[in-house]
Order: sequence, then structure tokens, then C-alpha cells
Amino acid sequence: MVTLDCNFVSDTPTLPASSSSPAIPAPESAFAAVKAIGEHLQHQVIGQQQLIERMLIALLCGGHVLVEGAPGLAKTRAIKALSEVVEGDFHRIQFTPDLLPSDVTGTEIYRPEDGSFSFQQGPIFHNVILADEINRAPAKVQSALLEAMAERQVTFGRQTFALPDFFMVMATQNPIEQEGTYTLPEAQLDRFLLHTVVDYPNREAEQAILQLVREENAGEVSTSQDIAPTLVSQAQIFQARQELLALHMAEPVERYLVEIVMASRNPPANLAPLIELGASPRGTIGLDLCARARAWLAERDFVTPEDVQAIAHDVLRHRIICSFEADAQGLGSDHIIDQLLAQVPVP
Repeated sequence: MVTLDCNFVSDTPTLPASSSSPAIPAPESAFAAVKAIGEHLQHQVIGQQQLIERMLIALLCGGHVLVEGAPGLAKTRAIKALSEVVEGDFHRIQFTPDLLPSDVTGTEIYRPEDGSFSFQQGPIFHNVILADEINRAPAKVQSALLEAMAERQVTFGRQTFALPDFFMVMATQNPIEQEGTYTLPEAQLDRFLLHTVVDYPNREAEQAILQLVREENAGEVSTSQDIAPTLVSQAQIFQARQELLALHMAEPVERYLVEIVMASRNPPANLAPLIELGASPRGTIGLDLCARARAWLAERDFVTPEDVQAIAHDVLRHRIICSFEADAQGLGSDHIIDQLLAQVPVP
């Protein structure tokens, strides 16, 4: 693997380059391609380095991301910035209470010239999907994403339509409003590889955001029109996915990963009253993939226990269901994961 100075989790705010800079040529290696994506995201999204890293991990693992946070934290901006530098089509679906399942998957159109019906594909057939405020849509619409996210296909009547090989859903939800929202069912939550929670930026990043917005309004920074539309090809992303699967994971690390998931199903005595249901095998698979992706981004050819620990909250947060007693005590799944990581022996 090539050696590059790549740090996707830096806390230093970065401002975009001048609009006079030329479009960046497509990098040759898979690692250089993903590094270019990370650099572009850091130029466009300030103060959300963890979100950027999680998006890159999901991209490498071929999974979907649920992003939860208050309004105005660059959730939508981040996925738009990603779509600008990755080969493929982008579509945003604004979820509302009056949305219909056919508005997502598509519907049949009657053709009067020959009296036939033909299926008109919906926005789900694009490569990168932004499901904005997914918890504002009722259960029928949310379930319309279920087959697409899990099986990479859409069934309409007797026909089944395959989705693109490169397919990624990033959904956002607003946690501060409960009126007019619909809680996502656990079965659909499990289809998301990661559940990432974003918080407010720090003081330095906030000041850098002000400068960025002023320069954007003045036309002094690069816009999506100034960036090469196919900076990173899908072939390079698929190559990166194969490379991370080849990373070495020692048996003790693999055992440690499994023990964390098993402890969520058979928890220690002090945690048993707090857990209604533990993580599924999909959580084990997701933890393995994401730990590999984090090691790959760090330019290592092996996975460490620290990689597992760093990504455990985002992989397991939505897969561990808290009991009524935990809710009564105001304890969420993050607290449970903290305790599991503290009690499971590290190799």
C-alpha cells in the first residue's frame, strides 16, 4: 500500500482552496482516491471530522449511515460534498408525512398509445441517496427503503429490479422534535451499518465556518461546478473494498470483537437489567468490516483492538435495545457500550 500522510480525524479546521485552483485529476491508487475524498470533505465540512471518517468507513464497507443531530450541523452538506467527487448519480429525498412508498421506489405509468404499463423508476435507483429527515415519514414509506437497503433490489408486483452495484443511503433524523415524527422500527435500523451522532463544532471550527460562509457568499471558494465530476471512479472504490478485506486480523483481536457482541446478549450481572436485546450477527459483521476500514484508512495492514473500540459505538448503538429500567434511569445504549468495553478483557 502506498505511504501517504492521511489523517481523517484531525481537529484542525480546514478552509477550501481558492476557486482559481484547477480540477484535481483522478488518482490512480485506491488509497489515494479515498484520501482525495477525505480532503475534499474536510474542505467542505468544517468541525465534523468524526462524521467525515464515518462516511468514508461506510463508503469502504458498502454500507449505509444514519446520522442523528440537531439542525444546521452540516449533515446534508456532507453527503452532497461526497456525491460531488464520487462517480455516480446523487438524489435527495425529503421525507414528509404525506410521502408515499411509490415516491421512493417508483410506480407504473400507463401508456395510452399501446395500452400498456411500464415501470417508472423512482429516486432510489440512484447511486448515492440522501434520505433527509427519515423519521418524518410514516412506517410504509420507511419500509420502502428496507428491501432496497438490505437486498439491493426493488420489487414491484411480479417484477424485481436490481439497484446499482454502487449504492449508498445516508439518512438523517432530527432528535429534538417528537411531534409529527415516526420512530424507525428496529428491523430497519439494523440495516444501517452505522448510527452516527453529530454534535456542535468547537470554538475554532465555528469561527472557521463563519469565514467559509463569507467566502462562499463572495464567490471566493470553489463550488461544485469547479470540481471534476468523476474525481474518484467506482472501480477505485471497489478496489479499496477488496484491499481492506485482505487486512490481517489476529485471532485474539477477532475473539475480542466477538466477545463484545456476545456480552451484549449475555451481559454481566450489573448490565443485565439494562439490556432488552443484544446485537445481532449483523452487528458482528459490521464491527469486523468497520474496524478493518479504520485500519486501512490509517495505512496499516493489520487491525488492532483500538480500531474495534473506536468504531464500536457507531456500529452497536442502534443494535442494542435498552430495557425499560435503563430508560427510567436515563441510560442509553452508549452507556451500555461504554460498560461493555470496560469489562470485556482486551487482548
